[in-house]
Formats: sequence, structure tokens, C-alpha cells
Amino acid sequence: MIVERAEAEGLTSLSISQMREYQDPAAGRSRRLKLLLITAGCDRTATGEAWSSFQWVSRIAQRHDVTLLNCRISDKPSTSLQLPGVRVVEWADYPLFERWVVFNRMLKPGYVPFYVRVRRWLKERLRAGETFDLVHQLSPLALRYPSPAAGLGLPLVIGPLGGSIENPPAFSADLQKTAWYTKLRSLDEWRLRHDPLLRRSYGGANRLIGVAPYVKALLGDLPGGEVEFMSETGVAELPPPRSSVRKSSGLRLLFVGRVIRSKGARDLIRALAQLKDIDGLALDVVGEGDDLAACQKEARQLGVSNRITFHGRLPRNEVDPFYGAADVFVFPSFREPSGNAVLEAMSYGLAMVVADRGGPGFVVDDTCGFRVPVVDPQQFSSGIAACIRKLAQDHDLAAQMGSSAREKVARQFLWEAKVDRMCELYDRTLAQCSD
Repeated sequence: MIVERAEAEGLTSLSISQMREYQDPAAGRSRRLKLLLITAGCDRTATGEAWSSFQWVSRIAQRHDVTLLNCRISDKPSTSLQLPGVRVVEWADYPLFERWVVFNRMLKPGYVPFYVRVRRWLKERLRAGETFDLVHQLSPLALRYPSPAAGLGLPLVIGPLGGSIENPPAFSADLQKTAWYTKLRSLDEWRLRHDPLLRRSYGGANRLIGVAPYVKALLGDLPGGEVEFMSETGVAELPPPRSSVRKSSGLRLLFVGRVIRSKGARDLIRALAQLKDIDGLALDVVGEGDDLAACQKEARQLGVSNRITFHGRLPRNEVDPFYGAADVFVFPSFREPSGNAVLEAMSYGLAMVVADRGGPGFVVDDTCGFRVPVVDPQQFSSGIAACIRKLAQDHDLAAQMGSSAREKVARQFLWEAKVDRMCELYDRTLAQCSD
């Protein structure tokens, strides 16, 4: 079913600051752009990509005239109800695919019919004389989905793009129980070299946006236009400033995320076993997953259960107090495209310890934390332990890094700052197209 809705009257409720106009680089005058945004899921009540897409679309629509082409969950209300003032054209996903949640999230089999429907709709509108200044495909995030707008003569921006990160080979023994369909990501690099639809999309786009520099490396010779780097997610507002790191009660560590092997909670537990000489060290683990039992067993065997509290999965509003109470956020995920939890922790002013891979290794720099190289499990856990030891021995350093982390979020990762930059990319893209 297609739902198309235009509510121009909704624009009158926007504030003056939200109605800021942008300079038209081609004509040298201010105007609102007519944008076509494409998302494979856009929902403010969801999590992950669909939530991030909603943040982008809702904010971009405050500045430009937006038509959204979207694929929604079959039993959800129309996305137009969440986006007054936005023209929404959407198709429901197939209920059959939605029955297998993880499989559907991983491979998105419904993207094939969505691709066909979007491309058909776009060709029909162009034949009818409708025009768009620019097309921006915001999702899917993964590097395995061609754009239905490629090759149609419209300025095209794709991204943020991420994913397709392989596990370090030395960790393969711990990952034998990985679901068969997750192993299909190993085909992504081959497809980027040989799939004609992917090559047309990424090779023909005027601008690609990657969540971190590793995306450009995966693309190889494909980018036809410029490649920018920007996380797909952001922070709405900064929490209140925190007090300095406690000097008398030890160091409180925090891990938030799915407890699966690639997130590295097991490596963090092994690191704690190397720090038994440090008094007052405690770890809160917030999250659940199929590696939780193994982590609890490891903690018992290594004799650090008394230092770790496993809280399981908590509602979002119950997670914030953990950020506020912690001193250091340890997120040793070694296959992480971006990492929303990293930005949340940074916004709370926590010193960071992350794996030097993927998005976290790009977002965190030397001013706000430590990036641990990932070679093998023994080296990795020892590296995490060494970083925690430095922070435990120098609370002023932990406080300084936490303050720098918060400042970096304020400069680069607040949603309004991110949309400012995205709109600048639109202007630059159109200026280059007009040359």
C-alpha cells in the first residue's frame, strides 16, 4: 500500500530558527531545496537505523522541502503521522520477512521489492515532469544495498554508510556459533568489486558519506565523487555537567550494549582479572545477549565476580543513571560500525576505552580516551587492562579525558551540528554539479 501525504500547513508551526534558508550555490541566492530522501525504515519509536533515519529526516525537513520514500513495518501506522509537513510515500514491508527479526535486520530481504518500487515511482515522477534538486539515500547503513536513484541524472548523496567489518581472524575460535546468515557479510567486499548495481550506485554517486575511514578503504576504487566521514547517529542535547572523578572510592567502569562476543565484554572481564591489585575497581554491565552466560562464567572462573554487576537489559530511561555514576566507559567492540553508546557516554563526560577499529576507533581520539589495537584475545585484554590501570592511577587524567569527550560531542555530534554539516554538504554537492 502507498501512502502519500502533504501537509503544507504544518510548516507554519516551525520556529524562525528552524526555517533558516540556505544559499543556493548555483544561483547565488537563498532558497529552500527540494529534496528526495530515501530510507529503509524511518520511525522515532524504533531503535537503530530507523530511529537515526527519523532524526535526520525530521531535522532536514525543518530546513528544506522534503519528499520521503520509506519502507515501514507492516503493522505500524503511516510514517506521515510522525512527520507533519513532509510528503511521505511509503510501502509496507512483507510480514513474512518481519517474522524473523534478526535475519530481517541483518539481510533486509524486503529491500529488493522496495528498490523496485522506489525506482519505478521515481521514473514515473520524472517522466511526469517533477524535479528534485538532490536525492539523499540515508539508509540502509550497510554497504550491500544499491540505490534505486542511481543513474537517473539527479545529484545523489548516499550515506552514512558502514558495516561490512570482518571479525579479527584470531577471534574465530570464540565465534563458531555465529548464525549462518551473519557470515554472508564476508561477501560484501566481493560484491563491491563485481556487483553492477552496487558499482553503479557507489561509483556514480556525487558524494558518499562513511561512518569512519574504514568505509573508504572497503570501497576501494569505487567512489565517483567525494567521500565524507560522519556518524549516522547523534546526541539531542548534552546532559548536565558531571562532577570530577571521585578520588576516594576507586574507579567505576561501565559497559552498555548487547552482550555478544564481538562487543568484547568477555575481553573486558579478562582485563579485570589482571587488575586485582587495584582497590575499589568496579564494573557495571548493562545489556543482554547470547554471550552473557559465558561472561558470567568467565567472571566466576577468573575470580572477579565480586567486582562485576550484570544488570541485564534495562529500559532506556534507566540506563542514563549508570552513565552519570560511572567514571570510565569501556566499549571493546571489535566489529562496530559506529556505536551510539560511545557518543552517549562521551556526552556524559566519561573517559573512554575502545577498540581501535571501526566507528569507535574514529570517534574517540587521544584527548578523550584510549584506543586499544585488536590483534588477538590475549593481547586485547592486556591492552584494555593497561589503559584502565593508567586511569585508575591518574584520576585527573580520567577527568580531563571525560571533559574533552563532552566538548567533542558539543562540537561535532549534537544533532543540530550534524544537520548543519549535512546541509553544507548538499550545497557543496550542488555547486560541484553546476561547475
